[in-house]
Amino acid sequence: MVRPYAVKGKKRKTREEKYDRDEEAGEHKKLGKPNPKSGPGVIFILEKASLEIGKVGKTEQLLNSDEHANFLRKKGKNPAHYRPDILHQALLMVLDSPINKAGRLRCVYVKTEDGKLIEIKPYVRIPRTFKRFSGVMLQLLQKLSISAVGKREKLMRMIKNPVTQYLPVNSRKVGLSYSSEKLVSIRNYVAAAENNTDLVFVVGAMAHGKVETDYTDDFVSICSYPLSAAYCITMICQALAGKWNIL
Repeated sequence: MVRPYAVKGKKRKTREEKYDRDEEAGEHKKLGKPNPKSGPGVIFILEKASLEIGKVGKTEQLLNSDEHANFLRKKGKNPAHYRPDILHQALLMVLDSPINKAGRLRCVYVKTEDGKLIEIKPYVRIPRTFKRFSGVMLQLLQKLSISAVGKREKLMRMIKNPVTQYLPVNSRKVGLSYSSEKLVSIRNYVAAAENNTDLVFVVGAMAHGKVETDYTDDFVSICSYPLSAAYCITMICQALAGKWNIL
């Protein structure tokens, strides 16, 4: 009996995934830009996001507490601080929101724990699975930008600090923190904002700690209980949808 052997020296190459490949059957092949409508918009700044590369074995990987706990402990680091999944959930929430589909989301900025600043366009499609999201973030950190397949347009890119230089003039910048002594109803707070003013919300994208910035006009808490970044964004988007009559 002849036993089959593979030809030596010929390994099957791993096919590189295209960024905007369809996630599921039935999804549109291309996500078009939402048609911006007249009126004010909203910008989200996600602060202290955990996006750090580590060389695990022979490959560079985006570090996270689930897969790299032992690796991080050996390096003397706390695995609980490595939570890029928090950023993933927050981005999915804001980019999937009716606010974005209505063209009112101007941009999302991500400030990493080590001070890097990332610009994310509102019409980008973030991978639904964390594994693919990690691959995209790794590519972004290595190449400094992510472009649409077949186009030169940069959907995500590393930009220079400070973030304030990219914010609209006279926009109202609001920081969110559970530790803030100013507890507000987000619906009432948003409803009271001037109708012709762009709003900027600063939300923490980390597992522990609080957001501390020197560029916010106000710092509020929107719930008596600690909330995830994704749920904070949900509450804000629902309040904005009510204010702007987005159904």
